[in-house]
Formats: sequence, C-alpha cells, structure tokens
Amino acid sequence: MSLARPLAQLVAVAWSVGCTASAAKPMSAATPSAPLPAIVQAGDPVLRARAAELAPERIATPEIQELIDTMIATMRAAPGVGLAAPQIGVPLRVLVLEDRPDLMAKLTPAELQERERVELPVHVVINPVLRPIGGDTRTFFEGCLSVQGYAALVERHAEVEVTGLDRRGQPQTLRVRGWPARILQHEVDHLDGTLYVDRMRSRSFSTGDQARARFGGRPIAEILAEFPR
Repeated sequence: MSLARPLAQLVAVAWSVGCTASAAKPMSAATPSAPLPAIVQAGDPVLRARAAELAPERIATPEIQELIDTMIATMRAAPGVGLAAPQIGVPLRVLVLEDRPDLMAKLTPAELQERERVELPVHVVINPVLRPIGGDTRTFFEGCLSVQGYAALVERHAEVEVTGLDRRGQPQTLRVRGWPARILQHEVDHLDGTLYVDRMRSRSFSTGDQARARFGGRPIAEILAEFPR
C-alpha cells in the first residue's frame, strides 16, 4: 500500500479481519515515499481506546510493513524517542523505539547518568506485554508527541521486561532499565489508551519551555522537593 493513499485506508486495514499474509517488501526502515501523517493530539478518541492485537500472520503484509516504516520515519521527523500506532491514528498494538546521541546532546553528563539514558537502537515491538522488574521506581519529567508543548513529572518502574513480536513476526524479549525502560512504559501505555498526564504529579505540569528554564541541569532530588506528594 502506498502512503500516497489516505491514512484512513490504513486505519481501515487495521480493523479488517481475515487478511492473509502476502509477499512482503524488504523489512527495513525505508523512507516512505509520501508525506508523513500528522501525529494525533490529546482529545482524539483513538488515544483513549485499547489498541487491537495484530494477528501474527498479518505482520509480513506490505500494509503492515509500510505502517512500521511510516512510524519510524514519523518518530524520527518529530523528533521523538518512541511512537505507538494510535499516535498516527492506527488502532493496532505496534510501537517503535529509538534513542540517538543527537537527541541527548543538550543533556549534561550528570543528567545522562542520573536518568540512565543510553543509546537505544531502533526496535519494533508488536503485541507487547510489559512486566516490571522489582519495585524500584524513578521520577523524571516526561513529554509526549501527542501532548505537544508540555511536560510533567512521572513516576515509572526503573527496570522492565517486554515480550512481543518483531517486524518479522519472531518472538523477542527486551529487558531494559533507566530511560529505555521509561520509553517502553510510555509507549505501551499508549496502546492501552493511557497518556502520561494520567500518571503525572499534577502540580508539576507545565510547558516544556518552563520546565527547561526552571529545572534544566538541576538534580532530580532537588526538583522533587518542590513537588511533594
């Protein structure tokens, strides 16, 4: 399916049943040949519904491979570190992740260490099942491409394990901690109709510019002291 066709047709494909696998295009992060879809913003019902499981036999179809390529390209163009299919209006349990050095360039070494933020190669996870590892949690500012311009403090599990299928339909397990674990939890939430604002410390909610101006470079313990529970 060419992305020159309306995204609504891709949504229709997502809801269709009885679709059988056909010869797939090469399974790589190809650059879509048409303009990228807009990222759906908070208020759209697709962000508040549980996304549908994707039948494994459909993963290799050109439509799903095109969807994955489009998600990766949209995430990179935003730019962002993760994207779930509902964020481009497709109600399927598919997410993509990637964190690159250029996205961390403005953080100090202390901030990188405190957040346990490390390079994360591109991953595609289909039908993810998330399991927290231990009871350790971390709280940091978090934003979202579907809540543009804002940020808030959100508590997440420090380490998680996610099982699911890759873009070839093969089983995979990812066990990560620190910032990669935060990204995974954020994106799996999207597939369940949850936004970070549902989990935030509400009094910390602010524009991204305000958060950067007030708290950039400061240790998280000092920041949390301003927003006691």
